[in-house]
Amino acid sequence: MVVPFSAASAAYGQAQKLISGNKGVPNPLEQQAPGGADFGNLVKEALNSVVESGKKSDQAGLDMINGKGSVVDMVTAVSETEMAMQSLVSVRDKVISAYEEIMRMPI
Repeated sequence: MVVPFSAASAAYGQAQKLISGNKGVPNPLEQQAPGGADFGNLVKEALNSVVESGKKSDQAGLDMINGKGSVVDMVTAVSETEMAMQSLVSVRDKVISAYEEIMRMPI
């Protein structure tokens, strides 16, 4: 299955819109927790990092196709993107697991 570049670009754009959210609506995840890091901002930064890594990987692939880049650069960029995605999925799975544990707690 071949995915056109425009589809990948649209997917990154959609991810960027999800990350930025609604500007006028207050987001409870963005409120600063007293004495700690903001979880919403940590998640947003992680998503931005994965999106940027994906864009870099796509650009390295296009550069190689156009004869401007090397195979090593492309493979490195793809590997970095793959590791970022695996890390993000792992964190997501842990958050879902923690949520399910909380929901199973008796009241």
